[in-house]
Amino acid sequence: MITHSYEQCIQACLECMEACNTCYDSCLKEKDMDMMVDCIRMDRECADICSFAVKSMQSNSPFAKQICQLCAEICEACGNECKKHDHDHCQKCADACFRCAEECRKMAA
Repeated sequence: MITHSYEQCIQACLECMEACNTCYDSCLKEKDMDMMVDCIRMDRECADICSFAVKSMQSNSPFAKQICQLCAEICEACGNECKKHDHDHCQKCADACFRCAEECRKMAA
């Protein structure tokens, strides 16, 4: 059973993962791909850790707090990278990343 404390964090991670996947796909279609390389790399990293964090919380892993702490750090880094770009998908991704980082920090506390 998923505890109530996990619910908000799981939701934030799922939303962040979706935003990162959308941003990743959209970045691949941008004209100046060289400029988007770091954003694409961070999107992949962030989506992967969000997925892993969700799994750890759903299975009540004894490492869920540490995984959520790492997830918060990666989400923050991804959000900072996405914020550098004016594209709508990057800005939306940054917002989702920062929300997820905040929820993951609460989980890890």
